[in-house]
Amino acid sequence: MPTLITPTVAVHRSFLVAWDEFGADSRWMGARSVVSGVPEWTREQLADPAAFSAMVAAIASEAVAGTALGPEMLPQTVLWYVDGSEWLGRLSIRHQLGPAFAEVAGHITYGVRPSYRRRGYATAMLRESLPVAAALGIDPARVTCLVDNVGSQKAIEAAGGVLQDEYEGKLRYWVATGRA
Repeated sequence: MPTLITPTVAVHRSFLVAWDEFGADSRWMGARSVVSGVPEWTREQLADPAAFSAMVAAIASEAVAGTALGPEMLPQTVLWYVDGSEWLGRLSIRHQLGPAFAEVAGHITYGVRPSYRRRGYATAMLRESLPVAAALGIDPARVTCLVDNVGSQKAIEAAGGVLQDEYEGKLRYWVATGRA
């Protein structure tokens, strides 16, 4: 059964296959760390298990207090959606919203591997992330999507998202995390 987990080297092979599926839209793979001084990885570099392991470590450090982050970057928890050793998608939870993210990006962003779309995984990922966001002190969470991304709109609304407005080509929602 698919679940959100912390990034792991156990999905190396399927991560690379997913990268190929995303093609030019590989930004969803998360190969650009928010950690200061960490370069953006290429698909070719990540074929090397040592480089992949370094990327996984850098991603984990993004959530650690005191990690030096790049300009305008914020701490975030990155989770991967996997089914066994199969990488299905990624989700990021920004611990707070700064000027660069408050208006158009939001707390939670996600992407599902192209060959696994239209199976309800975006909704499942978002729902599963809400307790994590709540534990980080986030409630409600801002989640956005492009105005023409009907699948993402449905996922956000199915997870309880309430539309705030449209802003610069994006729909901005608030989603309760259940924080007590």
